[in-house]
Order: sequence, then C-alpha cells, then structure tokens
Amino acid sequence: MMQTTDFGAPSGFGAHCFYVEIPAIPRYAVRIYEDYGFDGDESRRETTECRVILARELWTKIRDDARRDFNARLKAKKQSTGSWNTGTVKLDRFLGRELCVLAWAAEHATPQECLIICQKWLALRPEERWWFYSKTAAEARLADQSERGWRKALYCALSDGISIKLEQKIKPKGLKTKDVNEEALPSLFDFIEIGEI
Repeated sequence: MMQTTDFGAPSGFGAHCFYVEIPAIPRYAVRIYEDYGFDGDESRRETTECRVILARELWTKIRDDARRDFNARLKAKKQSTGSWNTGTVKLDRFLGRELCVLAWAAEHATPQECLIICQKWLALRPEERWWFYSKTAAEARLADQSERGWRKALYCALSDGISIKLEQKIKPKGLKTKDVNEEALPSLFDFIEIGEI
C-alpha cells in the first residue's frame, strides 16, 4: 500500500495533490492550492495554483464537517486520517477537489449559511462533488475568479433552502432477498483507490 500523509495525500515527492495553508494568526485567511507535481501540464510555467482564499471565520464553519467526512472515508480504506493543523495540510487530489467545492460555495456565504452549505455538501456523493469541481474549474478555477459563473452558482445551489438533516442509514435486520444483494454490488470506490489515481 502506498504511503500517505495528512488526508490521503501521497507522501512521495512530486505527486499531484492539494494542500491547505492555515496561518498561525487566527484572523488570516486560509488558502487552498492545487499542486500538479511532476504530472502537471508541461506547457504551464507554474505547477501550483491557488484555488480559493477563504476568510478564517468561514473556514472555521466548514472545516469540521469536511474533516469528519474525509476521515470516515479514509478509515474505510484503512488509511491514516488527518487533521487541520496550522501550516500546510495536504490532501489527496480527489478530496482536494471536494474541499474546493465546499470552499467555493462558502466564499460568498455568511457564517449562518455555512451550516446549510455543509449539510447539502455532505448529502452529495463524491462523484457529484467531482463533477461540480470539473464544471467550476473549467471557467473559474483561480482564487481571483470568485465572481464568475459556476463559482457563484455553487453558493446559490448549496445555500438555498432550509437546514436539512442527514438521516442515519439503517439497514433492516433479518430481511434477505434472493434477487439483488446490495452488498454484492460493487461501488465506484471498489475500483478507485484514494491517492493511487
């Protein structure tokens, strides 16, 4: 199994990953970067791009939900978990994309709206978050492009409405069906290893 650090990021030098810069001074903004590593497009001069600059107050409203979601998935894959410490915190490139979607939606929000944004983000499947990332990054991937298209649309989509409650998924006991066994069906994550793609 590949060695990882923080939130599933490959620990080897030059790997494609995301990282979060969390300043030690509490009022300073948090920045999320994508580091293409050696796998980046050779036509680019810079291999690192800042995806979002998020006010510290908004970061504190979204960070715990993201940490819990990411760590639960990393534990399921028997990988070490991460935490948001000051300094540089690395993420697997897929988890980094998901964090960008959450941060892009929160960058226009009030602290009160962040609760709804987090709940709606948690209700999305990882594949849906990746789709939102690809659509947004295609036209407004840089930190200074926060007023463009999909960046604003993410805020509207995830902050609109009332607070939702995620229900615990409870499997009924004692029910067996001969037609379809849900546990036998593979999921997308059976084919994708976090940090190996």
